[in-house]
Amino acid sequence: MDVLVEATGDVTVKTTEKDGTEKVAKDHLDLPPDIANGLVSVYLQNLPENSPEIKVAYIAATPKPRLVTLDIAPAGEPTFHVGGVQRKATDFRIKIEIGGVAGVIAPLVGKQPKDVHIWILQGEAPVFIREIGQLYEGGPLSRIEQTSAQFTPAAATKAKKP
Repeated sequence: MDVLVEATGDVTVKTTEKDGTEKVAKDHLDLPPDIANGLVSVYLQNLPENSPEIKVAYIAATPKPRLVTLDIAPAGEPTFHVGGVQRKATDFRIKIEIGGVAGVIAPLVGKQPKDVHIWILQGEAPVFIREIGQLYEGGPLSRIEQTSAQFTPAAATKAKKP
């Protein structure tokens, strides 16, 4: 899937069907000023410590472009080690709110996206540590993390069940 979002709100999604044919969907979305595509970890790194829940708009990478809301809330402080030094990250839980009729039906038919978890090391210079979630509709849970961070067994177990 290839998704192009233009500042005008024009969105083009190119997908390849199982038979190899290319399908192109074009749509226009009225983009709100808080659109977060490509910026979620930057948002999280710039939140003040102990921030309350926030909501931002996001264009979901689906075969037909859809504007959804990301409900972002702190969900704990897992411990990890870097260079033998123990640290705590803030685990942000990101729930994808589809909205409308589709948002009501999605959980009933097993189409509600799983929550995403992003860990940020807070402080003077906040740092992205780890993300666990689906990278595309229906995809498996993927893990993106700093190679030097070593999580405690409890944090690793919790991370497998976002």
